[in-house]
Amino acid sequence: MELNLLELYEEMPDFHNHNEASLWFHKKFPNNIQFKEIDTINGTKVYYYHIIKDRKTYEDYMHSLKEPLEQTIISNEPFKSYSTVEISEDGGVSVTE
Repeated sequence: MELNLLELYEEMPDFHNHNEASLWFHKKFPNNIQFKEIDTINGTKVYYYHIIKDRKTYEDYMHSLKEPLEQTIISNEPFKSYSTVEISEDGGVSVTE
């Protein structure tokens, strides 16, 4: 799956909160979005999601992270298999390639 960030930002509406943004991303990428974690930055909750661009590579990579043995990454492919979406509790969005 290709992801054009410029096009994504152009069609993205303004969000008022995390829930609005999360719902929009789940409708836009219904089978390719994965919640990862919540963090607090300067007192604001930030929710992290992955947009999965290459399912097999992504799943293999995520599975390898759970292995107790140290893993050696020999290519950039695992990092190209997803994009990270950061959504703040007030609806601010940042997407990395």
